[in-house]
Amino acid sequence: MNLQKAATLKSNVKFLKYTDIILKTCAAVLAAAAFLLTFTVSDYYIFNRIGWENSAESFNAFFVISQWVKKAGLLLIALAVFYKKKCCADIAKYLLPVFVILSCCLFGKFFDVSAISADSSAADKVYAHINGFMPKALNQALFFTSNIIYMVICALLFVRDGFKTRAKSWIWLPFALVACMPLNIFENFFDAANFGRGHFLWFKNFTLWHFLAIVILIGFTVGSYYFLKNKDKSTQNCFLAAAAVILLIQYHSKDSVVMGDGYNVYHTVFACIPLFICNIGVYIASASVIAKKKILYAISFFVHAAGAVSVFVYFGKDEMSNYGIFCSYSILYFCLTHCLLFALSVLPTALGHYKFRYKDCIIPLIYYFAVIIVASVASGLVTSASMGFTHDGYTLQEGEWLYPNYAFTQENPLPFKLPVWKLRIWRCDLNALYILGLYAAYVAIFFAFNGAYYAFLAARRRILKPKEIPVAAIGGLPADEVETQAETAVAQAFEEEKTE
Repeated sequence: MNLQKAATLKSNVKFLKYTDIILKTCAAVLAAAAFLLTFTVSDYYIFNRIGWENSAESFNAFFVISQWVKKAGLLLIALAVFYKKKCCADIAKYLLPVFVILSCCLFGKFFDVSAISADSSAADKVYAHINGFMPKALNQALFFTSNIIYMVICALLFVRDGFKTRAKSWIWLPFALVACMPLNIFENFFDAANFGRGHFLWFKNFTLWHFLAIVILIGFTVGSYYFLKNKDKSTQNCFLAAAAVILLIQYHSKDSVVMGDGYNVYHTVFACIPLFICNIGVYIASASVIAKKKILYAISFFVHAAGAVSVFVYFGKDEMSNYGIFCSYSILYFCLTHCLLFALSVLPTALGHYKFRYKDCIIPLIYYFAVIIVASVASGLVTSASMGFTHDGYTLQEGEWLYPNYAFTQENPLPFKLPVWKLRIWRCDLNALYILGLYAAYVAIFFAFNGAYYAFLAARRRILKPKEIPVAAIGGLPADEVETQAETAVAQAFEEEKTE
């Protein structure tokens, strides 16, 4: 009998192992399909056009809500599958099937969305042609395939966890829905055409809204630190991973918005190429808290934390932005993604998961130099190619050419001008002296940020006045071990002071 029980147990363990492998594979395929779907105009175009009927200008409200729930489902599934969060599995397996079925029944004209209108200019039609690179058949295939995968994952969660669910699990549903909310949904309540650059609600540098953005950045990061600091490391890792998934979902919402309604000053898919420092930082910071690799932590902390916080100083600069009013998509997207990026870059170090040392800055400096070079070349190539873009017999004219400005290599965010040292890339001229100056300026910002961090640590040590280290406790050890023991004792003393 014992042998039979052992065999049954072994069989069950094996079955659960295979179930887990299939779940992770399905979740990965679902994430890939969701990523590709963001490169369709329709994916986020629907969220600021909600109606109770499928009119010419709006989309069925129940369909729009079902798409929103599916976005939140990406977060729930990631945590349920890769982090075994039972609360997320409880919600996903009962909630998602209902809305997946709704989306299959109510899609209407979803696959025929086009950004071209009756008053579109010839240039707009060229841009729309560039953005409509994904065929309708592929869009449909990805949409229905992802819905099937949602259902398969939910079925496997029932197999893995059973039918029982806990009522308290549903407490997390509102948080998931808010975290993955399509940020252009607020545009159902106002018409952007009614607001000009001189309006009080318009977002510009050195206004109330600019001040609030900086306060939110600081408050969000500090609040996250105090929320997590007394939790165990496993719980901290889960929350950081959840923040990374939310960041990736919200970051990729821009792909669809850029091609449909435009984001800031950008309106073609070329703006979605992740060659801005913060765009790359989204992937580096997210990977760092998921993979827990030292080099990724170092790059995030040294490069992307400073990069994310620095753009809050000038991102409302008139000649570089067209963010609209404070609750429009562009400003909400910018603030949310950059707050998450900054928090994910600094929290692992603040929470003690990784200790940055200045010798760790060598690889980040090389990495940033490589990014500047690649961004410069890519900017020049896209601008050069746009000089020859043609559709329906119309070729883009000067003034309509694309300037992606990757890593700010084409437009100067610095408060001063530099002499011109021309660097020719195909048909486009860049200022090599400015690019080198940009690299030097950002490196200076990186070191200044890290210097401020260490100054804060030094000031905190003096204020905390750690307890005297008992020398007798470490006597008789070799010098290197004494140093190690001393460092440990200092760290413990600081922790005790913080706890008190």
